[in-house]
Amino acid sequence: MNDELSRYRRQMLLPGFGEAGQRRLQASTALVLGCGALGCMIAELLARAGVGHLRIIDRDVIDLTNLQRQVLFDEQDVTDAIPKAEAARRRISRINSDVTVTAIVDDLGHRNIERYAAGVDILVDGLDNFEGRYLANDFAVRYGTPFICGGAVGTVGTAFAILPHTADGGARWETIPGGSRATPCLRCLFEEAPPPGTTPTCETAGVMAPAVTTIASFEVAEALKVLTGNFDRVCPTLLNIDLWTNQIAQLEVRDAYDRGDCPCCKHGRFDYLAGTYGSGAATLCGRDAVQLTHRQNAATLDLAGIAVRLRGHGEVVTSPYMLRAQINDNGKPYVLSIFPDGRAIVHGTSEANVARGVFAKYIGI
Repeated sequence: MNDELSRYRRQMLLPGFGEAGQRRLQASTALVLGCGALGCMIAELLARAGVGHLRIIDRDVIDLTNLQRQVLFDEQDVTDAIPKAEAARRRISRINSDVTVTAIVDDLGHRNIERYAAGVDILVDGLDNFEGRYLANDFAVRYGTPFICGGAVGTVGTAFAILPHTADGGARWETIPGGSRATPCLRCLFEEAPPPGTTPTCETAGVMAPAVTTIASFEVAEALKVLTGNFDRVCPTLLNIDLWTNQIAQLEVRDAYDRGDCPCCKHGRFDYLAGTYGSGAATLCGRDAVQLTHRQNAATLDLAGIAVRLRGHGEVVTSPYMLRAQINDNGKPYVLSIFPDGRAIVHGTSEANVARGVFAKYIGI
């Protein structure tokens, strides 16, 4: 065995790997979307497996509360206030120097995803918000790129491997013996992202580290199957686990593409990629505040329900017209003004990516 492959010997003994599979991994590029709890574990496992090039994108800086579950970081990273993507790059370079890591410190959005994802072999979800997942789903379907989707909050996690249907049916997973392994996309299953404030976040519901690592491990397993060409082994069901109640479910969703009328897969509408759906941000002149707006038709927000979740983080005042909450985010004070139509103003910053990060943490997008 070549010296360059010796570190992967036990992995190469697995069915479907061998030297050919390992060399496929070395020639692959994966885009890790987000470098929080999920993204850290995903990036580390992909690097240890020998995926040749990792691009890691994240907008955030490490804080002390991250260390409970974000395995690539330590206390010195917190002291040094290093961006998560850069800290991950440094750590991975010490784990596997043969892997090229590109750290992208930016806020993923419809204006930059095509640049950052150009030429990658797979997208792997380490995001903390639905808007980013739907954006990645649009990219995956439009360009025929596999997308491993996953998320975890509280003690619950969900994951699903998306092998998009392509216009000409010529993707590698559509032409293997035994028939196409193409799957429904995210919009086949849930046509639109849930409105802001309707789902729990790690800041409001907490998060159990083993739930994160379980989902991240599943995502990486699916990614390794895809990158080694083992499409017949990709899990066709949607995984849902609750580690607190000991419930594991695999939901059969294969017929969602055939039975549905997906705007993305079947009609070629890429609403999130085009910026038609999703959120926008505008700095408010002279006010040290950023206004966030959501372009799709969101349901009226449940301000009372959001207030219940936020009261543990500071003073909250509600009226029929708006909610105002004082948030102390790791020593940094912000005021969130939230309106029933999904519009929000984040006071305490003039930077759009900071405002979006605070909103995603406490409200969800």
